[in-house]
Amino acid sequence: MNSPDNRPRLFGPGSWPETRRLAEVLRGETVGGMLLIIAAAIGLIWANTPWSSAYDTLREFRIGPESLHLNLSLGTWAADGLLAIFFFVVGLELKREFVAGDLRDPRRAALPVVAAVGGMIGPAVIFVAFNLGGDGLRGWAIPTATDIAFALAVLAVVSSHLPTALRTFLLTLAVVDDLLAVTVIAIFYTDELHLNYLLLAVLPLALFAWAVQKRVSSPFVLVPLAVLTWWLIHQSGVHATVAGALLGFTVPVALRASRGIGPAAGDEGLAERFEHRIRPLSAGFAVPVFAFTAAGVTVGGLDGLVDSLGDRVTLGIIVGLVCGKALGITATTFLTAKLTRAQLDRELGWIDVFGVALLGGIGFTVSLLIGELAFAGDPLRTDHGRIGVLLGTLTAALFAAAVLRLRNRKYRLISEAEARDDDNDGIPDIYQKHS
Repeated sequence: MNSPDNRPRLFGPGSWPETRRLAEVLRGETVGGMLLIIAAAIGLIWANTPWSSAYDTLREFRIGPESLHLNLSLGTWAADGLLAIFFFVVGLELKREFVAGDLRDPRRAALPVVAAVGGMIGPAVIFVAFNLGGDGLRGWAIPTATDIAFALAVLAVVSSHLPTALRTFLLTLAVVDDLLAVTVIAIFYTDELHLNYLLLAVLPLALFAWAVQKRVSSPFVLVPLAVLTWWLIHQSGVHATVAGALLGFTVPVALRASRGIGPAAGDEGLAERFEHRIRPLSAGFAVPVFAFTAAGVTVGGLDGLVDSLGDRVTLGIIVGLVCGKALGITATTFLTAKLTRAQLDRELGWIDVFGVALLGGIGFTVSLLIGELAFAGDPLRTDHGRIGVLLGTLTAALFAAAVLRLRNRKYRLISEAEARDDDNDGIPDIYQKHS
């Protein structure tokens, strides 16, 4: 039996190459989160001004070839087209994490995977409890998502020095959460499946996979194959964003990255190269544009807000995001610690885990997407779903900011210790002690 000092620790330092890579990802996501918040605020404010009709006209403006069944509104293009770029980056992240990141080690992967599952079950159970016997059960998955970009933007706004291990846990949890979201969208929000198109999509997807495995990186080869895959999956009835994730999964990762000599030595795999090129497009354009088109709900003043709060769907989303996520992530993390006889890192407490779990309740982008899919054809319920996501996300963000700010002095000391490099070799001492 392990003595208290020899018990495995949760949220201890990882490897330096992986920590450095994740720090770069987190910086990019933070900037993208700021743009997302700005775009969502513009859409929401515009939709509640005397010029709201102009916003609706813009969002519903249709463009695209009718012969290919792509004469879609700009709002639909943002959800089906631009978010496919976002999910392509998600696919790249997942591939990288499972092949060369923390998720390749079952012992390190167990915690974020279990926490992500708990963070999905908790909100879903609460939403179902609110909507039993009603007609809103189809929206059960709305409060189950986590928006990492929005969460990191909140951290930047409150100037939190959240320790690297907790940031990494949040990012890895969100990556697994995105995988679960893709699965939920594909399985539960496909109303009509056309198998002929779905089977045809395998051909360009396989050609894309073969090309990237042969290290073909020419956009003149890959983009047409990706667009054809996207169109065939769109025609099949499966939501087109699934195509982005599938394409991302096929891109190879530099295996030597797991030994610290791949990307760090300049020998990038295609996944790393594509991620560097496409992430700015996803975080800086695709997701903010979707946020602008999806967040613009006309609340209707105080009366309209009160009416929406009388809908069990709205309440289920709010309580699911705020309470379900926090309780689900914290409880499963606690159970994992007990079952594995692990303990938290010496510098951390369960209040820190709870603060990060509250950040998990920021479920903006994917929650809005699922809301549109769940209540397609029901504008009023769709608007109530959007209001629930906005209020739930804002409430979770405020609670998380309050909890984390209380601990910020402690986090600052941990951050200083993490950056300490007494031998001036470019690698913080804490990572050499744990190597």
